[in-house]
Amino acid sequence: MGKYKYDKKVLKGLSVGPFLKEVKTRSEHIEAASDELPVFDYNANNIGAKLHPGVQHVVISKVINQPDGKTFVLSPDKELGTNELAFFRAGQYISISLTIGNAKLNKPYSLSSDPKDAMGSENNTYSITVKKTQDGYASKYILENFEVGTKLAISAPLGDFYYVGLRDKKDVVAIAGGSGITPFLSMASSIASGLEDFNLTILYGSRNKDSIMLKDELAKAEKASKGKVKVVHVLSDEEQEGFEHGFIDAKLIKKYAPKGEYSIFVCGPKAMYNFAKEEIAKLNLPKRLVRFELSGEFGNPANDPAYDKANLGKTFNVKVLVRGEETLLTCKAEQTLMSAIEQAGIRVPSDCRSGICGWCHSRLISGEVFIPSSADGRRLADKKFGWIHPCASYPLSDIEIEVFPLLEK
Repeated sequence: MGKYKYDKKVLKGLSVGPFLKEVKTRSEHIEAASDELPVFDYNANNIGAKLHPGVQHVVISKVINQPDGKTFVLSPDKELGTNELAFFRAGQYISISLTIGNAKLNKPYSLSSDPKDAMGSENNTYSITVKKTQDGYASKYILENFEVGTKLAISAPLGDFYYVGLRDKKDVVAIAGGSGITPFLSMASSIASGLEDFNLTILYGSRNKDSIMLKDELAKAEKASKGKVKVVHVLSDEEQEGFEHGFIDAKLIKKYAPKGEYSIFVCGPKAMYNFAKEEIAKLNLPKRLVRFELSGEFGNPANDPAYDKANLGKTFNVKVLVRGEETLLTCKAEQTLMSAIEQAGIRVPSDCRSGICGWCHSRLISGEVFIPSSADGRRLADKKFGWIHPCASYPLSDIEIEVFPLLEK
């Protein structure tokens, strides 16, 4: 490496006095400075905190009755420090912290409102629509107890069930059943308001005309979309003029689907998922163009062909470790470990309750569990080293498990 070429005369002409004086000046400034550590307000951190808050405090500002359910409008609870709500993508969900008797649990609900409603710093809101379901532990409590003024702690927006132009086709056929219409209403509203830009055909299955949820809201979004949104109501239990009759099968999808390739989004009850998968397979679409929203708790493990039905009716002992403390409880074979732990008053971190998101991952110290293959979202490392998702794990023996609850906020 060659030597640097510079005019040495310049350096030789400099006196060291000013440099020595500078050392003294710096020392005087340091001595005079505050002992407190400097605080930096990075814009990236501010944006991150707004988009992904650890918790959002909200208050119910409006309740709208729906067939077999209600829509709840949520506003920021400024008294508890939430001044504005985090932005979300149409199709995402939030998880609500609930305390029902001694049980502590989190339940996910899709946002049914236009993401634009959550934009800005004034009067921004979320909306969720809760449908009464058979044996719906949380939904029953919500519908009977939530009212204007009820305060809630909710998560940031979660999930990836939303439109992405690089992945999805410009034309989307949405298949919905029951409260599974909520993410599609959000998408339709965002298209109507200009926030999203794709064509959406919604095939919405209901039992009869009177049981259609969010019918007026869907009609409003369809009209405002200027042809980009089309809503087709499909009634299973009755025939009515202006409505399709039967189930949403391959033939009906073809009738309303555009020419060429298109994407299919599906959201609804589990029974519909099983039927829809078989019908969609007949369309011969690439798998990358078919997307199912997370389906929630698996339900009875006997619905999985791999489950040994000889376990049904059994009850097992469960030892739960939380920060070194032990809690003893029991869990039925048909019950998830998460459900049993929650009913004992321990809030397990959870969001999707579908075995996918991983928030509830816990260490299985001893015992054996059954995990339905369709709900096993664990990483390979988790499987190798004995970690499970309690929301999708059913006991096959006595269990010892360590869970890691978040601190209550």
